[in-house]
Amino acid sequence: MTIQVAKLSDPAVRAFVTAVNAHDRDAFEAVLAPGATMSDDGSDRDLADWTEREIFSSHGHMDVDNESNGGRSLIARYNNDTWGEMKTKWTFTVDDGGRITRFETGQA
Repeated sequence: MTIQVAKLSDPAVRAFVTAVNAHDRDAFEAVLAPGATMSDDGSDRDLADWTEREIFSSHGHMDVDNESNGGRSLIARYNNDTWGEMKTKWTFTVDDGGRITRFETGQA
C-alpha cells in the first residue's frame, strides 16, 4: 500500500519526494545541502547529471511503499520514461538544518 507523500515522517524526505513527483527542480535543489552527494546501486554519481537524466528529463515519479529509520529510508516504486517501473530503496542523510546532504538509491 502506498504511503501518501504528505504523511512521510521526515520533512526533508517529504520535500524531496514532493519535488521529484512535481518535477520541480527549484524545490528539489532547495532541499539539498550545498555539496550534496548521491550514489546509485552503490556507485557515486554526479548529482546534477544523474538527476537530470533519471528524474527531470525522464519524468521520474516515486510511489513510497514503506518507510523506516524515522522516515529516512524508503522502499518505493520508481518510474521514469527510460526504465519504466522498478522497486527501489532510498536512504537519506539530513543535516541539522533539515537539508539532505546525501542520498543513496538502487534497486531493492
